[in-house]
Amino acid sequence: MDRSLCGGRGQVSVLSCFPPSVGRDIAVAVVKPLGAGLGNPGTRSLLCTDKQVKWTMEVLCYGLTLPLEGDTVKLCVDIYTDWLMALVSPRDSTPPPISRDPNLYVQKILRHLFNLFLPRSDQVNLVYLSLYQQVLCAVQVLARESTMMSRDTWETLLHFLLRINHAMLSPATAAGGVSDLLMAVLLEVWLLSCSRCFPSRSLWQTCRQMLSSWRHQPAVVEQWCRVVAALTSRLLQLTFGPSFPHFKVPEEDAALIPEDMDDKRIPQTWFRFLHLFSNPVELSRTAAVVPSQVSQGEVLRRGDSQLPNIFFKAMSGLRILVDAFLGVTVENKETIEQLLPNTEMTTRLHFRDRLPSFGISVTKSPFRDRLPSYGISRPRSGSAPPTPVNVLSVPSSPSSTSSSPPYNRQVTAANFSKTTNKTPTSPSSYWKSFSQLSSFSSPFCSSLRPSPSPLRCNVDSLLHLFGCWLFDAALISRDSAGQGDVAVMSNGWAAGRAEACGTLCRIFSCRKTAEDILSVYLSRFYLVLIQGLQASEKASSPVLASILLNSTSLFCCDLRGVNILLPPFISALENVLLDRELLKFKNFVTPVDLRRASILVLLSLLPIPMHFGSIQLEELLDRKLSADAATGTLLSLKPRLISVLIGALQTEADTCNIQLLLAAMLNLVQDSAVLEPAGRTQQETEPLLTGTSKLKQALGASQTSANRWTRGSNAAAVLWVQFLRLLTQRLTSQWRNDSAVCLSALEVLGGLAKVEVRVEESERMRVVSSVCTYIVFQCSRPPPLHSRDLHSIIVAAFQCLNVWLTQHPTLLGHKECLLEVLEIVELGISGMKSRQEQKVRCKEEKDQNPASLRVKEAAEATLSCVMQVSEAFPFVSGFLNEDVLLRSSCQSDSSLEKFRYFVLESSMILAFWEQTLRREQAQYPSLIMVIRGPSGRHTWSLELCPKPHEGQADTQVDTSKLMPYDSVNVEPLIPEQHSMAQEDARIQTVIKQQLLPECFDTVPSVKADHSIPILHETITEEVQQQLEHLQTALKRQQQIEARPQASSRSAVTMTCRPPPPVTHFQAARLFLSHLGLLTSESVKDPGISGVPAPLVALDSSLPGFFDSLRNLDQQPSRIYDSTFIFYMGAGQRTEAEILKNVESACNVHSHFLDFLSSLGWPVEVGQVGRVSTNRSEFSAVLGDSGGSVFDGKRFILMFTDSLTELTFIVPSLLHNGSSKSSEMFFPSAESPLNLPCHSKSNSYPAMMPCNSSECNLMIVWVERFEDIENFPVSGLLSHTRSQTEMSISTIQLIYIHPLKTGLYRIHVSENTTSKFGLVVPLVSGSVVSKRSLGFLVREMVINWCHRRLLESDSTPPPHIRRKHIINDITLRYRSCHSEPAFYSSLFHEP
Repeated sequence: MDRSLCGGRGQVSVLSCFPPSVGRDIAVAVVKPLGAGLGNPGTRSLLCTDKQVKWTMEVLCYGLTLPLEGDTVKLCVDIYTDWLMALVSPRDSTPPPISRDPNLYVQKILRHLFNLFLPRSDQVNLVYLSLYQQVLCAVQVLARESTMMSRDTWETLLHFLLRINHAMLSPATAAGGVSDLLMAVLLEVWLLSCSRCFPSRSLWQTCRQMLSSWRHQPAVVEQWCRVVAALTSRLLQLTFGPSFPHFKVPEEDAALIPEDMDDKRIPQTWFRFLHLFSNPVELSRTAAVVPSQVSQGEVLRRGDSQLPNIFFKAMSGLRILVDAFLGVTVENKETIEQLLPNTEMTTRLHFRDRLPSFGISVTKSPFRDRLPSYGISRPRSGSAPPTPVNVLSVPSSPSSTSSSPPYNRQVTAANFSKTTNKTPTSPSSYWKSFSQLSSFSSPFCSSLRPSPSPLRCNVDSLLHLFGCWLFDAALISRDSAGQGDVAVMSNGWAAGRAEACGTLCRIFSCRKTAEDILSVYLSRFYLVLIQGLQASEKASSPVLASILLNSTSLFCCDLRGVNILLPPFISALENVLLDRELLKFKNFVTPVDLRRASILVLLSLLPIPMHFGSIQLEELLDRKLSADAATGTLLSLKPRLISVLIGALQTEADTCNIQLLLAAMLNLVQDSAVLEPAGRTQQETEPLLTGTSKLKQALGASQTSANRWTRGSNAAAVLWVQFLRLLTQRLTSQWRNDSAVCLSALEVLGGLAKVEVRVEESERMRVVSSVCTYIVFQCSRPPPLHSRDLHSIIVAAFQCLNVWLTQHPTLLGHKECLLEVLEIVELGISGMKSRQEQKVRCKEEKDQNPASLRVKEAAEATLSCVMQVSEAFPFVSGFLNEDVLLRSSCQSDSSLEKFRYFVLESSMILAFWEQTLRREQAQYPSLIMVIRGPSGRHTWSLELCPKPHEGQADTQVDTSKLMPYDSVNVEPLIPEQHSMAQEDARIQTVIKQQLLPECFDTVPSVKADHSIPILHETITEEVQQQLEHLQTALKRQQQIEARPQASSRSAVTMTCRPPPPVTHFQAARLFLSHLGLLTSESVKDPGISGVPAPLVALDSSLPGFFDSLRNLDQQPSRIYDSTFIFYMGAGQRTEAEILKNVESACNVHSHFLDFLSSLGWPVEVGQVGRVSTNRSEFSAVLGDSGGSVFDGKRFILMFTDSLTELTFIVPSLLHNGSSKSSEMFFPSAESPLNLPCHSKSNSYPAMMPCNSSECNLMIVWVERFEDIENFPVSGLLSHTRSQTEMSISTIQLIYIHPLKTGLYRIHVSENTTSKFGLVVPLVSGSVVSKRSLGFLVREMVINWCHRRLLESDSTPPPHIRRKHIINDITLRYRSCHSEPAFYSSLFHEP
């Protein structure tokens, strides 16, 4: 370094040789007349020659060294600042010699002005501050506006600024408020010099060396960060082009970079400015920061060292630069300098901006205007209340620094104030500034900034630039410095170290697909994480928190050897998620955000142990370095992950975090259940039980009742039961007041019902009972608490109940379970139960007062579900309608007029076709009935048979009881039937009439039998006479009957015979009568406008009737949705490229085809027949295509069960022509599809018209994860849009990215936020296995469809839509006959 620059002496005047009084008198006498002529237009300078000017300058040089007594110094400054303008615009007061050669004199003036900045005893005087400001302002104007400055003048100007900065900033004491202005002017003038006269290499080196001795001043790092950020903004535009996300900086900072600076000079200037500050880690070594003439003891005696805070600011500045290079920066709405002075405010580190936003916000922040407002989560009963976060809970103390805001650089006297410099004395103050700075930058808030740009530079390139500083800062510790280094002993250095660790995590998390990273960088990075994640007492909580907060996607990036970090990360998760209070972290981070980041990390770790299984974890690290070094298989880590997941569910209180945990729960159970058949059950079970016991120890909970089911050998079943018990217990207690959590819990319960595990029936009954209890609680809330959202949750609970009943129909075989379900249905329909405590209220006594119409309709759907799966009303459905029945009857007359149509209770259309069936020489009333209701269309064949068809053997006649007939001439009482006489001649049957059973006498009598007296003991004499008379008459009659009857012809006794069978029936009348529907109350019009009678006849002869029926048949009866699947190759951007991928199997990954096969079964559009679920059948349909065969024109992929219909379509350009792929042909009502399903029914119709799907969901398979930013949603929307127009804002996207490990990374892009928070089970950041991918995607589509129905007022559920159509048909086609005409029509054929 040039000693002339760093020397403490200024320019020496000749007057310094004289006594002080002489020089002072001369200076006063000279400057007054010169100062009087300043500012007066037309006043000529008194100096005309070079000698006069040089002599006067010697006087002015001496005058600048005088004390502030009088105005001599001020006049000297005024004169020199006026003469400096000779290089800008010469004035009349400027001496002619200066005007002729301004560069020479300006260089000399700058050397003299250095005397003003020499140390003085009264340097903090406001007058001095104003003089400093005046000189610096003049220098700014000179550098900005002068066009005549030579290179020597530029170098002299830079030398001058370096010297005054060194004089003011190098002392160990604080420089006061002028430090900001000094650094701002130096850096601005330096930038101007780079544009007009690039500084020499030696000058750059001098500046770097001098600036390294000023780094103990906070203004240095602040101004350096400000200028480097502005240069970075310009550099990124030049390097990456206009497509790269713009790094926005305040306009004042952007104005620092001269507009005329050559683009070629920008990179050179940026690189040199970046390295002016040198390695920030050197701040931890006091000898490298404080000048040599200042002892370390003096630093210690100051007691207010700001080095840790400066170190943190420097690392924060580097983090902002890294984010800018990654393309994740956002526009700053608040200046950092307005936040940093408030270091005494008791705040917490708001890492919310570093986390993906899931729709829930729980904290109050001073930066709330930059966060989405989604409401505040409420504390729930029975759980630990969320920590109250109020940043204004403690009043802020006076500003800790007097530095002016560097982003407000108006050089005025108002920027300086007489304040006392106070630096925080406790390490926690650095966390507070850490909090403010982190909130300012918002590097990880997905709602505020885009994802890392696909155009970002490689990881190695960033590490080449910043890696040395970041690694050194991340590994800084107590042991890295000498024992005499006092500065390192402060805990405040952890803030900067945490910032460095977090920045490194973000860099490696932004690795591009297929990008290679140098092994040396990976190894150092893993070493940083292993040290930072230590769970020992010496571990740094801020560092651990920063690593977790910035590693949410670290295990989703295919980093080589990243699995070595599993043990330390699991230990860190146990340290955070199993701690309810998080007292170690509350002082510097919001617990909710820290737990959310930890949960996201957990989501990415869950499938790894089961996926890699027996791969060994070798002990690669010294245990002295990390206590988490473990050996064994990766599968042995599964119990610890399960323990963390269960413990987190028991300690979590935030809504969004609970939803994330619920999503992880279903993912883990399904993966375990599918994995066990592969032969891993035995090696999983024992570690699982060990993990369960570890959880009990960690939580201090006693679960002795669970011993019965934790000793089994089925690990998935144990896990299933464990999760279900926890879920149902929380649903009916702690979570029941949180609608968002309850809805997600119900969705997960519905998913668990579909997981195939073998457990006791009582566990499934427990779930049904818990859901019923939950419905009772919600329906019993006071009326003021009832709202649409509450009713939506009740409807969702009924839907969950339906899923369990259809997936496990054996539950209804248990009397207690069936009774409880029916009581809940009764509660939903009528608003109250018949059985309440010990009272029973009949139906007639109850008022119909359901919670809402939606709740009533949901309960009716559950009742229909119960009737269909309980075999009391089997769910028989098919493709039979009137046309098919008539064509299959082989009758000549196949007119539809043969059917009678009735409407029952305005909700069911009954179509009767009366047909006589002949069985075994007998005819019985028979009826074919087509039932159309909210639950679908069902066809029945009914027959009224008095005795069973099977087992009708002829009765053997006992011949021993036959008696011959005597001939008497008496007219028979039974008319003779000559046609049957020969058959029954001389056959007489003796019938013994018995009033009591034969065994009556053998039954011993009891006292109750004698409570009624015998008849002869109670009669009177009059009654006795009557009885005797009656007995006499009976005897006489018996004698008469015993005598043969006299007749002119032979007497033949005939057997009593029934009349001949009727061959003509009114079957419809019989059926309606047997059901009790032909009463006057059922047929009579109630007289209410718009309300028909309970039984209404329809007039099928009216035009449009059968078209309305076909329209009803086309409406699906189950929840349905269509989803479009796309394959996006690496680097593709246009819709044509994406649609062309699926035309050939060579263009897509084989895992993509496996994924398609796991979604559903191939169905040929418009064809009738059973679909095989065999893999070979799928391969045969697929052929050599990449999925284009399922474009909706030839085949579709369909998944159906008892409650859901899902259609998966893969659009393509093949055979598309001018039409769009969504304009597909769906099967009509006459030829629906028979689809296999998981229920007891053999077939299900697929009745999804092309204009009824409201699909707004796309599944995108992306080869490169960074390409999701370029997915052309709007272009592909035109290929999937149906007749209902959709906008981009309503589209939901699920991105699936295959990792090299065989796992899949999920990213969910929701353009619309659900009022109930997340839709589970797939969330952004989760990692799933191939085994469970198809199942989880289907569950996600189903839950999304349910959410849309719950939140939409204009989209009723399918069964309600069918009910509305039936009601419309009733009003339009009802018969207008009177009651007598109605009854009369039943006796006539249609």
